[in-house]
Amino acid sequence: MKLYNLKDHNEQVSFAQAVKQGLGSQQGLFFPLELPEFELTDIDALLEQDFVTRSSKILSAFIGDEIPQDQLLERLKTAFTFPAPVASVTDDIASLELFHGPTLAFKDFGGRFMAQMLSYVSGADEKITILTATSGDTGAAVAHAFYGMENVRVVILYPQGKISPLQEKLFCTLGGNIQTIAIDGDFDACQALVKQAFDDEALKKAIGLNSANSINISRLLAQVCYYFEAVAQLPQEKRNQLVISVPSGNFGDLTAGLLAKSLGLPVKRFIAATNANDTVPRFLADGKWTPNATVATLSNAMDVSQPNNWPRVEEIFRRKTWRLQDLGFGAVSDETTKESMRELADLGYISEPHAAIAYRLLRDQLQEGEFGLFLGTAHPAKFKESVEAILERKLPLPEALAERADLPLLSHQMKAEFAELREFLLKK
Repeated sequence: MKLYNLKDHNEQVSFAQAVKQGLGSQQGLFFPLELPEFELTDIDALLEQDFVTRSSKILSAFIGDEIPQDQLLERLKTAFTFPAPVASVTDDIASLELFHGPTLAFKDFGGRFMAQMLSYVSGADEKITILTATSGDTGAAVAHAFYGMENVRVVILYPQGKISPLQEKLFCTLGGNIQTIAIDGDFDACQALVKQAFDDEALKKAIGLNSANSINISRLLAQVCYYFEAVAQLPQEKRNQLVISVPSGNFGDLTAGLLAKSLGLPVKRFIAATNANDTVPRFLADGKWTPNATVATLSNAMDVSQPNNWPRVEEIFRRKTWRLQDLGFGAVSDETTKESMRELADLGYISEPHAAIAYRLLRDQLQEGEFGLFLGTAHPAKFKESVEAILERKLPLPEALAERADLPLLSHQMKAEFAELREFLLKK
């Protein structure tokens, strides 16, 4: 598999190199040189297979012979050990539940697959430092995926006081090879620190720097697989008029969905659903890229005003000659998010703020004869305090959260200053 740097098309790397390197020069994202396409008969055959077998075929289409398919299958058996069920909400709307993994969020798919790929492509004695920023769920997924792995040090930056207490407990109580830093700033400040680190060639070399954000191609490709799993669970008559609403912060999940469509998965259209951090909806409406300061919302994992993966979205549309104006979009306020959570509860479906935003825009934009799917990206209990307050009911804690809820936080605290982070990273 060859990938090119979106900021320097002359920089081309293998899949293994992209996994290890994370970003290209000038902080450029890697993107597949070839966009494979399945025949319709291949799609039908794939949809008949089980999740792991199908995923190995999908990923092989991108990766090629760089990783033998039997090896890929074995790694996927280790990574994808939990389901992604479609839950009916109304006659024409369902939720793709991506929160049945060990950290109760969709990031488990990408995090665990990346850990498997990194261990496969790295030398036995090669020491790696994973540096990543999280607005909520990435941190836990990455921390648990790499916890206890030899020669891998994980450093996770997150905005202090801007993620839910239970999200924080999931990844800031592990210790060992997992180090967490609460940054005095928002998610974009954390992301900026990560980018500065990747621009520092001496630092990169000294600590074997890598990223596990959705900028890493292995995480992104893993997410393509659950879109196929969703369609496989739908009856034939609902597959042909499918609209998928994606709660969007950094836009990795939407990128993966578009790659699934590019492969030939029958998706009529996507909706990019955001909260008040609405850089993309405003851009799609008026063609002007004018990020505002990030604001804190109920849907904190989407509190991103400069989404990293947007260049990949634009590249897919350009390469496939699709029209960007065919992409649905919208931004939902906290008040409307609360209303939508209550509406879902009245329908018998308990949800959290991120999925509720995707549901609301799907409900508002779905046309007659279409079938809608919105992504449930996190378990409602990860946002226990806000969900209970909004719905006025108690939520039981799943075991994954209950066992960490009372553990002490092991986080460091730091200002959003690169010199301080650099010094921390260079400490052995």
